[in-house]
Amino acid sequence: MKRARVAYAGAIHSAVPHPRGLQLADGRVCAENEVVWLPPIEPQTVFALGLNYAAHAKELKFGDQAEPLVFLKGPNSVLGHRGVTRRPDGVRMMHYECELAVVMGRTAHHVERAQAMNHVAGYMIANDYAVRDYLENYYRPNLRAKNRDAATVLGPWFVDAADVPDPGHLALRTYVNGELRQEGTTADMITDIATLIEYLSAFMTLSPGDVILTGTPEGVSNVVCGDTVVCEIEGLGRLQNTIVSDAAFGLPPTQEPNHAH
Repeated sequence: MKRARVAYAGAIHSAVPHPRGLQLADGRVCAENEVVWLPPIEPQTVFALGLNYAAHAKELKFGDQAEPLVFLKGPNSVLGHRGVTRRPDGVRMMHYECELAVVMGRTAHHVERAQAMNHVAGYMIANDYAVRDYLENYYRPNLRAKNRDAATVLGPWFVDAADVPDPGHLALRTYVNGELRQEGTTADMITDIATLIEYLSAFMTLSPGDVILTGTPEGVSNVVCGDTVVCEIEGLGRLQNTIVSDAAFGLPPTQEPNHAH
C-alpha cells in the first residue's frame, strides 16, 4: 500500500493514490497540485550513506572504504514532494542524489543480517542534494554540504515493505527538466540494506521511524535555479522538486562562503 501525508484545508491528512490525484482519509479527492505534500512519515533519526555505489565513488574520485560511510541529518533537512530546494548563490556544483530510503518499523539492536529485513516497515524515494563546493573530504561530510535545510526530499509515498518484494533490484532514474541524467539499480549497492541494518544495530539501537538513505548511483550533474528534478524508483513513484535561488527565500546574495575552510 502507498500512503502520503499532505496539508489541505488547514489540516494534515493521510492520503492514498486516486485516479484523479489522491484521496484523503476523510474521503475527499484532491488533485496533486491542490495540496502541500509533506514527507510521508515524520522521520526520527535519518542516517545517510555516502559512496555506497562503486561507480559513483569512482565518479567523485574517491577510493574504496573499509566500512560504510554513514552520517546523520537533522529534522530541518527534510522536504516533501513538489517542494523547493535552495541553491546558494555563487556555488559551482550542486547536484541531486536519487536514493532508496529505508524506513525502520521495529526496534533493532544487535540484529543479524539474516533477520534484518524483518525490521523494515517500508520504503520511500529520497533526493539528497549536495553542494559539492562545501565537501571537505569523503570521511568528514561537511554539514553545509549534506545537512542543509530542505535539501533532502522524501516521498511522494511511503510504500509498505510487503509491496516491495525485492528492494535489492530496483531501477533508479533522475530527470532534470525532462532529460534523463542518472540511471542505476539498487543491485549495485556496495553494502546492501540487510548488512547496513546489521552494521548500525551492532553499536546503536535503531528505532521505528528511523530512515536509512542508501546512497546514489553514478550520473550526478549540476543543477541550477529553475530546474525541475524528478527522481524515480521502480514501484515507488516519482519524486519532484524545483531548485530556487537565495532571492526566493528573501536572502541577499553571497550569504555563504564559496568553499570549505
